[in-house]
Amino acid sequence: MEPYSKEPVTLIEHIFPGDTNDHDTLFGGRLLSVMDKAGGIACSKFAHREFVTISIDTLKFIAPARQGDLLEVTGKVVFTSSHTACTKVTAMAVNKATWEKKKICEGFFFFVAIDSMMRPIPIPQLVVENDDEQLDWDKAAHIREQMLSQKEN
Repeated sequence: MEPYSKEPVTLIEHIFPGDTNDHDTLFGGRLLSVMDKAGGIACSKFAHREFVTISIDTLKFIAPARQGDLLEVTGKVVFTSSHTACTKVTAMAVNKATWEKKKICEGFFFFVAIDSMMRPIPIPQLVVENDDEQLDWDKAAHIREQMLSQKEN
């Protein structure tokens, strides 16, 4: 079974007043929602399966996004196992006056493929093709190993 697409998925949204706190910066929960959505769509595009989130890990909030910015969130599948896929999701704030981008958040989102009865199902496997992909694969594999060892405890 071959992957359908290794291309990343990018979502772009405008940051409106209802998306911000009293400092006019983007709520963390709103950001996580868009990041989770981008990661899930990237998995579905990759495997042509339905996915549900099972873990979010190594999430780094780097800088705030402000009301009026654009939010550009990209998810890319970087690791697979028999039923799970991991996406590296990167969020950028885009200043509409200058079109400058700054990274505001990055993390690894793990998803499991499911059938109509919510049972795990197999997915195509990612084949690493370069050093950058190998670095992301190794990081995701390490995170997964830690998750599995914690689950056993």
